[in-house]
Amino acid sequence: MVDHLANTEINSQRIAAVENCFGASGQPLAVPGRVLLGEGILTKECRKKPKPRIFFLFNDILVYGSIVINKRKYNSQHIIPLEDVTLETLPDTLQMKNRWMIKTSKKSFVVSAASLTERKEWISHLEECIRHLLTKTGRQPSTEHAAPWIPDKATDICMRCTQTKFSTLTRRHHCRKCGFVVCADCSRQRFLMPRLSPKPLRVCNLCYRQLLAEGKKEAEADCRQPELIHSAIPGYEPSSGDDSDKSDDEKAEQWPADTEFYTSEVSWSSFHS
Repeated sequence: MVDHLANTEINSQRIAAVENCFGASGQPLAVPGRVLLGEGILTKECRKKPKPRIFFLFNDILVYGSIVINKRKYNSQHIIPLEDVTLETLPDTLQMKNRWMIKTSKKSFVVSAASLTERKEWISHLEECIRHLLTKTGRQPSTEHAAPWIPDKATDICMRCTQTKFSTLTRRHHCRKCGFVVCADCSRQRFLMPRLSPKPLRVCNLCYRQLLAEGKKEAEADCRQPELIHSAIPGYEPSSGDDSDKSDDEKAEQWPADTEFYTSEVSWSSFHS
């Protein structure tokens, strides 16, 4: 499919349409050899609540963002290199079905599809792209992944001390190492984790002690090897938090009402051929 679509006018038009939908807030997506393979709406489990997000699958990256006007305007663009992605199928919950986790070294999160068939289709295409990229680059699959953040509503009490009850005045926090929902007293420490961010991040007390112990062992063994870090890609978040604090109902006043970015109907979940 990639060879068939590469360097074709229809592929160039599709990528240009995606760039136009993200507008000036998005990053350029057209590069030599890049092919848009599919697109669709998935539900992303965010910190506050599940939210619909538009996803675009290219042969080398996965792009997603918030929906302002479907097929017209998106924002909060995120770009994830596929060679850093590992997938994990998850069981259904009462709230969400057809779930799976997208895991990377910098960010991990859960999404769900509208049907089991759509989930199978997404996972099949993602795995094929990942397999092709790893074969092409000779890299091994990623083994280190950022912890997904547990949603705020999953617990009313701190998951470490199990004593503090959250309220309007008692805020929830997330440990960047384990993703647990914790209180302020159980997450006063910060620790530098270069794989996630150039700045020290909030961690719970247990993870802080574990990270200190690991650092001590590495120092004693004198095994300080420079960590291989991917070059930064604009829009690729260093944590697993909610991807946007902006309202999904943001008005697009600067976009002319008669602008057409898609000239044909695209189904809810569509993979191009």
